Amino acid sequence: MKTVQLTLILALLFTGNDIFAAENEEIDYLLSYLGDSGCTFIRNGDEHPAKEAKEHLEMKYNHAKRRIKTAEDFINKIASKSSLSRKQYKVRCADVQLPSKQWLERALASHRGSGNEQRQED
Repeated sequence: MKTVQLTLILALLFTGNDIFAAENEEIDYLLSYLGDSGCTFIRNGDEHPAKEAKEHLEMKYNHAKRRIKTAEDFINKIASKSSLSRKQYKVRCADVQLPSKQWLERALASHRGSGNEQRQED
């Protein structure tokens, strides 16, 4: 009986770590994707190069990591608007400007291998 309980506990721990690692990998991907994009990130009306935007979002993520469980959480709670002014962030690539939420959701969907799949929230 104790062996079965121990096995179940270990299975849950390792599965949980795998899920966390997968989510963390997706957030790392989004940060790298932004940093390498060459696009302009617009925050509170000011334009910032992609690398600077990545660093800013990394700082916000590191500060709020405990509350961020999924890549969707990262997009919605960290990367889509200013936590101070509440203004939407935007991303401009060439002549196309999108809300950062939409831009990052597209990047995440592409990374996951499907252009229109959304993960269900618990």
